[in-house]
Amino acid sequence: MKILGIESSCDETAAAVVEDGVRMLSNEISSQVDIHARYGGVVPEVASRQHLLAIIPVIEQAMVKALTDWHEIDAIAVTHGPGLAGSLLVGVSVAKSIAYAKGIRLVGVNHLEGHIYANWLAETSPKFPLLCLIVSGGHTDLIHMRRHGDYTMLGHTLDDAAGEAFDKAARILGLGYPGGPAIDNAAQQGKTCLALPYSWMSGTHNFSFSGIKSALYRMVEENKIDNVNDAAASFQQAVVSILVSKTIAAAMECGACQILLSGGVASNRLLRQRLCQDSPMPVLIPPPVLCTDNAAMIAACGYFRLQAGVTSGMDIDVIPGFQLAKQPLS
Repeated sequence: MKILGIESSCDETAAAVVEDGVRMLSNEISSQVDIHARYGGVVPEVASRQHLLAIIPVIEQAMVKALTDWHEIDAIAVTHGPGLAGSLLVGVSVAKSIAYAKGIRLVGVNHLEGHIYANWLAETSPKFPLLCLIVSGGHTDLIHMRRHGDYTMLGHTLDDAAGEAFDKAARILGLGYPGGPAIDNAAQQGKTCLALPYSWMSGTHNFSFSGIKSALYRMVEENKIDNVNDAAASFQQAVVSILVSKTIAAAMECGACQILLSGGVASNRLLRQRLCQDSPMPVLIPPPVLCTDNAAMIAACGYFRLQAGVTSGMDIDVIPGFQLAKQPLS
């Protein structure tokens, strides 16, 4: 079964063709990073306009790369939330138009669920039950996944997401945008030597990163930063330590067989290293290209939803604040 995936939740216009939920035939991404870098963050209206310009060429590229004709596509999977409303509308509108014109089934996918399913495109297949850490610019969530479609939120960020914290820290230190890669690269040249507070949120699986960010800001304001690379290394160490400790604790508490790491921040080198090193159970991490927003993960998720008999009608709409469902698909 071949699924065409379409992703446009933020500032990446992406399309991919995936076979049987695990074999990636193509994965095309048109990034807007250079456009938004001048603003220091994503401008929603600009993102929407860029999606309009890029989405048809990206879909065509994905079909060509996959050596696939439209009569071979069994369904179209599209992100319909969470994300920026204008950006989501572009992807959903195009997906509905193609599905209607070609007579192809349509399935809406939660963007966060898609990040989880990026792990099914890796070499090792996940084994239930799972503890999923979704860590990105907009989300930092710990989710217990018992089987396909069966999710329970164990913890989430109460303020900044980890990726958002990295972006703000990079801005404070003058390292540019996007902040995650900038902090990661600077940290490779520095050493951990600053005393930054760790917000453990004892007794819960929740996260808080605003305190670490504020402490860094005060140090900069008071001229206590002698080396930007050291500051980046210290900030990264603090955020990663919290993520790793809370993820492992949640996994042990819920009896998970494996830990799945996903989302844009899953590309962070220290996070990948520390989680694999400290975890008493196997850790699965997609390659970096499948950690950031992409359509292959959406197509993979769409396949498993279709296997459970879930499809969407032409009345499907965008849900900017979409939450993961707590009930199983079947």
